[in-house]
Amino acid sequence: MSEDFFDVLVIGAGPTGLACAIDAQNVGLRVGVVDKGCLTNSLFHYPANMVFFTTPELLEIGNIPFPSPNQKPTRAEALEYYRKVAQHYRLDTRLYESVKQVSGSDGDFSVQIEDRFGRAKVYRAKKLIVSTGYYDRPNYLGIPGEELSKVEHYYDDPHPFYNQDVLVIGGKNSAAIAALELYRHGARVTLIHRGAELHRHIKYWIKPDIENRIKNGEVQGLMNTTCTQITEDTVTLQTPEGERTIKNDFVFALTGYQPDFSFIESMGVHLDPDNARCPVCNKETLESNVAGIYLAGVVVAGERTNEVFIENGRFHGALIAADLAVKLKGAAAQHLEAPSHTVAAE
Repeated sequence: MSEDFFDVLVIGAGPTGLACAIDAQNVGLRVGVVDKGCLTNSLFHYPANMVFFTTPELLEIGNIPFPSPNQKPTRAEALEYYRKVAQHYRLDTRLYESVKQVSGSDGDFSVQIEDRFGRAKVYRAKKLIVSTGYYDRPNYLGIPGEELSKVEHYYDDPHPFYNQDVLVIGGKNSAAIAALELYRHGARVTLIHRGAELHRHIKYWIKPDIENRIKNGEVQGLMNTTCTQITEDTVTLQTPEGERTIKNDFVFALTGYQPDFSFIESMGVHLDPDNARCPVCNKETLESNVAGIYLAGVVVAGERTNEVFIENGRFHGALIAADLAVKLKGAAAQHLEAPSHTVAAE
């Protein structure tokens, strides 16, 4: 069998994609995993000092315990954990390879790949699992100046912004955390949000902190406010009191992210316009309207990206593997190892 032919090809090497690969491998299938970035690419691009909001056992995949001395694990611990899980299962990961096009049909899909040097190749697979996440596609503001190098849609480390005027746009956890860290590392921070108040779902230990910093004037907080223009030295804000231009060195537009809907639709998968553009799929098996193409992780929720996380997306592999076992292995697969969710942290 060609090394580029798989029973199942998983598109996306995040935690959910890895869980899907493990579960499919556990029912005796030859599985490949392709990703345009590194292993768990989205997690790698989270803030360097990030701490998860959840406990280690809720991040576990593949029946492998997540050892951590912390009640809430760090980004660095998670990256190490998922590397070791991938090593343990000897997953066939094809990293830094972008999927350009999917053609073919159930039983014989052709996946056109391009590596980071522009070289092309083709993988073939009987079935596909799409677990591409959403973190690498920010919601853009669509305003003049957004293309300037001073504008970021991802927050990493506060140190470079010491003694700088920084605008943070957003009203959820990522914006609140960025504003707090930037303030505590010597930046002069303005936080704006288009809503009347910060989002109610900000974590309970973060919300009072940012609200108190705003109340004390340590962070300038402007609600019901949007940014309408960015220049090299200023930003223009539309506030309830009217237009206002303030000095500015850097902008963090932390306004959320979305799945790659165009890629999903290019494979023939239908999006439901009346249900937050959720892809059409069987809830019991997660097979889409296109036979042989399965969906896993946050892409299942369409625009409702706050409904699926590692904690519940990791179970999608078990649903898919059960269906694959019947369709590709038949009754002979039933005696093989159980899917990876059976030891999860209940």
